[in-house]
Amino acid sequence: MMSALKGRTVFITGASRGIGAAIALRCARDGANVVITGKTTEPHPKLKGTIHSVAKEVEAAGGRALPLQMDVRDDATVEAAVAKTVETFGGIDVLVNNASAISLTGTLDTPMRRFDLMFGVNVRGTYCASRACLPYLKSGINPHILNLAPPLNMSTRWFKDHVAYTMSKYGMSMCTLGMSAELASLGIAVNSLWPRTTIATAAIEVHFPPELIKASRTAEIMADAAYVILSRDSRKATGNFYVDEDVLREEGVQDFGRYAVSPGHPLQADFFLD
Repeated sequence: MMSALKGRTVFITGASRGIGAAIALRCARDGANVVITGKTTEPHPKLKGTIHSVAKEVEAAGGRALPLQMDVRDDATVEAAVAKTVETFGGIDVLVNNASAISLTGTLDTPMRRFDLMFGVNVRGTYCASRACLPYLKSGINPHILNLAPPLNMSTRWFKDHVAYTMSKYGMSMCTLGMSAELASLGIAVNSLWPRTTIATAAIEVHFPPELIKASRTAEIMADAAYVILSRDSRKATGNFYVDEDVLREEGVQDFGRYAVSPGHPLQADFFLD
């Protein structure tokens, strides 16, 4: 898999920080063309990272960067970003649907504006970006769509405390389920990737107590797993709901300590995995 993504164009949603940024940097180390999309163009008072700061890191890592301000809920801006990507790099080989919104609240505590945000970003955004990139993925090199979405687990355990969020993430998962079958004849792989443990991202910092960060892994484990998936034959590896640790174990990785925020500290399992 040495330089499997060299010269290929990778379009990533929500790439100004966290898992999206980590995937961008992993692809850059191969010499990929990386399109960093997101809404953050100016430094946030609490959250580090902008599309421009990540673009600089991508170029420093050996890739070519194209930072584009984009709201995945707005199909016009998504289509414009795709058009700019094709104009700049000549096509699209990989789409990573990473952008996501979260609210771990029950029904009465989830106002419709928050419901609409989660469905707009998670479900509509994934569908919209996939649809916009599809004409170019058809002629891409080993084309992949990778959704950062969980396996479909219909246990009430994963619905009862945050039904709106769960429905929205499973909407992304259903895009994987349906599009993988729809696009198989075109040789376009569509897969999902989900972490075994919580990942130290802005979402963890904002929505959970500080202790959870110590029980998490870094975003690099997701980036390394994503790289493995995107390097696989798109005609053979499709329709899968991958878990990061399992993907890396298949590649012979045995020591996961380097991914821990606090090595030796017990890890917290992520949602949706029994």
